[in-house]
Amino acid sequence: METPVYDFLKAYAGSGTLRCHMPGHKGSELFPDGLCSALDITEIKGADSLFEADGIIRQSERGMSELYNTADTFYSAGGSTLCIQAMLAAMKQEGRTVIAVRNVHRAFLNAAALLDLDVEWVIPDYTDGILSGTVRPDEIELKLSEIPDACVYLTSPDYTGRMYDLKGISEICHRYGAPLLVDNAHGAHLHFFPVSHHPIALGADMCCDSAHKMLPALTGAAMLHVASERYTGVMRQCMSMFASTSPSYLIMASLDLCRVYITDHIKSDVEENLRYLSELRKSFSGRIVFAEGDPFHITIKAAESGLDGNVFAEILRNNGVECEYEDSDIVILLMSPVNKKEDYRILSRAIDRAIVGTERHEPRSCGMTLSLPEKAMSIRQAAFSRSEEILVEEAAGRVCASVKVPCPPAVPIAASGEIIDSNCINIFKRYGISTVNVVY
Repeated sequence: METPVYDFLKAYAGSGTLRCHMPGHKGSELFPDGLCSALDITEIKGADSLFEADGIIRQSERGMSELYNTADTFYSAGGSTLCIQAMLAAMKQEGRTVIAVRNVHRAFLNAAALLDLDVEWVIPDYTDGILSGTVRPDEIELKLSEIPDACVYLTSPDYTGRMYDLKGISEICHRYGAPLLVDNAHGAHLHFFPVSHHPIALGADMCCDSAHKMLPALTGAAMLHVASERYTGVMRQCMSMFASTSPSYLIMASLDLCRVYITDHIKSDVEENLRYLSELRKSFSGRIVFAEGDPFHITIKAAESGLDGNVFAEILRNNGVECEYEDSDIVILLMSPVNKKEDYRILSRAIDRAIVGTERHEPRSCGMTLSLPEKAMSIRQAAFSRSEEILVEEAAGRVCASVKVPCPPAVPIAASGEIIDSNCINIFKRYGISTVNVVY
């Protein structure tokens, strides 16, 4: 019998490829005894229960909370998606309007549909396609001054590594009594920099961390952090509304072991990798343009460097380096604290060959303009309407149903309930998206 998934994974594991992509363990063995299947259990006596945790799981969560200096931390075996659903459910219970910066992950829109949330969008100044942009704190304040009983939701770091002024935004949010929720899926490592850049340390009320993206943990391992006891009593119940009743003990165990790694190694590993990352960027100064943001996100602005990102990434691949993401404009190489000096030597050599091997063109900006499409119906109404999949070229004037964008990066172009216009169609084409789901 054929086993195509297992065969691919086994071949990739044996290929020796440098993994410049998530998960953050980079293929290293997480379980020291190798007892993967033997550790896969369910809620037997003594094993605790994730959504009623008062035993071993709770003990591990409290230890993680101490490391991140939070009021409380809750484990998720359903990735940051589950944490996002729970954060928004808590806001739904409080009757708040959600103000969100537009470059959200698809998981946010799906949660908004499930919870029937109204969303007030803030359009960023896009700098790297739809994936990244900037928003000033005063733009957030303007929205808060217009909308009472609101909360603010944003993604920082975003997919390219760009980070917002969370300290400034959090101060504004708290003046208006608005909780600040942060999708920090790409920033679980930020608390362990010489100065913490973690959202909770910068004033966020809640955030999610995908441990598996930037730390040594299994895919699906995430954490929901809260900054005050105000939300400690409600978050586990909110999480249980959306999660499987059989959360993976392997994923939870990898979070437990990740806690040991954080305690024993992460600060020295972060310091070491920051040095290697700085050296790599300096070595290519003047030859390629790097995006600003979290140093562990090596985002190469290929278009601004006069290169084609797709060609560049393929040459990297042919030289033993697999990237996190590529399109014609940018290439994202994702490192983590567990990377070693030899990894950067391999990566540097591959980047050098990709620069030499990619035909140069006139440098062009990665920026773009995305105006907010007209809204025809609510997110929930559109997402649960009868729909059909049509060619993007035929979508003008149609209402977007469920969002159909690839993951990664899973950033929406038209949100559910919005009327697809010519600008949306051009952007769909720019990202190679040929079909879209529209309300029937």
